[in-house]
Amino acid sequence: MRKDRLDGLQIVLFGGVLVFAISALLALINHQGMSDFRQFYYASRCLVEHHDPYQESQIWAVYAAEVQNMPTDAKTVKWLHEILLYPNLPTTLVFMVPLAMLPWNAAVAAWMALIVAGFFVAGYLVWRFSSDVGPRFAAALVFLIFVNSVDGLSIGNTAALVVGLCVIAVWCFVSEKFAWAGIICLAVGLAIKPHDAGIIWLYFLLAGGLARKRALQTLAVTALLALIAVVWVSSAVPHWPQELSANLHTITAPGAQDDPGPQSGGALGLMMMVNLQVLFSRVGDNPAFYNLATYLFCGAALVLWALKTLRTRYSPMLAWYGLAAGFPFAMLAVYHRCYDCRLLLVAVPVCVDLWQSRSPLRWGALAVTLAGITLTGDLLWIVIFQITRYSTPSMAAAVYAPPIAMAVVGVFFLWVYLKAAPAGNAEISLPQ
Repeated sequence: MRKDRLDGLQIVLFGGVLVFAISALLALINHQGMSDFRQFYYASRCLVEHHDPYQESQIWAVYAAEVQNMPTDAKTVKWLHEILLYPNLPTTLVFMVPLAMLPWNAAVAAWMALIVAGFFVAGYLVWRFSSDVGPRFAAALVFLIFVNSVDGLSIGNTAALVVGLCVIAVWCFVSEKFAWAGIICLAVGLAIKPHDAGIIWLYFLLAGGLARKRALQTLAVTALLALIAVVWVSSAVPHWPQELSANLHTITAPGAQDDPGPQSGGALGLMMMVNLQVLFSRVGDNPAFYNLATYLFCGAALVLWALKTLRTRYSPMLAWYGLAAGFPFAMLAVYHRCYDCRLLLVAVPVCVDLWQSRSPLRWGALAVTLAGITLTGDLLWIVIFQITRYSTPSMAAAVYAPPIAMAVVGVFFLWVYLKAAPAGNAEISLPQ
């Protein structure tokens, strides 16, 4: 193995070990560690025990029956009630049932190992794709994404798993290897988090040829998984659609955890929201206004992106360009938090390709990629909040910076994608 490839591999391996160690440590020492997994775990246990997982009171009853030392302070009790309100699709419940059959500590260990392994494999495959032309550079970018992902991993959110599955699927499809594994990975991602995996699936559907075939095969598997989940959950909870709708209304109400407006209970601090509603709500705190403004901006960009994809001959390298251009607008259009932005992994091959080609765009690609990684990542904000003690200016910066960074990433890579043309399986032609 060439020395530069060996160096790159060691950097990626070190990043994988580091992200696992720090995430596990945070999950253990922080009383809010694995908070999102706690929701999925007890909602699934609720289903297994023939209770209604979409009724927070019933999840609370299951939780209280199994936890020996229940908290008594009002702040912690309020937080627990918030995280035990289940707002996700039935498919997530069904996938979590095997873990829900395990004791809590064993389930946490298994889930942490699963999401970190998937995330690490995704990072490794991205590095491997670019390792022939820029092994150290690609490894450095993957390493930065790894170390900026520990907070999201430590709470056990399904985004950590879905991002890994999506990137693995992309590698399988563009490399034309292990297609069946890519289909399963993307189908599971779609079933759990369609607002994350959907843009990946849509690209391959629009790209035509073999890529479209893989997208349709993925859709068939997803439909089967969804059917099984819906039938199972509906047999136990026939009114789950209405209850899910009510739960979503609760968590997005003014002042609630997922409200993008100025009074949001969950838009500040780490893991900020990145959807553009956060920015437009500061102009006018009215859902009719900030949703329309967001959809117009993202919709226009995605129309251009879709037309380019439909009209351009598919190539494996161009697929990375298309995905790097499309996914930021999916993040901006609807509710997403910073941990969803780890899909920036798909931009690594593009950044490496532009850098090694000596294109005039290479500095722009590097700048926007680094901005996307750092401003939606953990490390910068951990340092800033520790220094400023969550002062008002730093909190305001944390609200504005992630969506602005993701918008800049999207606009830049969309502009590059619109100018790009396939010049071969591993080459892209760009105007000089």
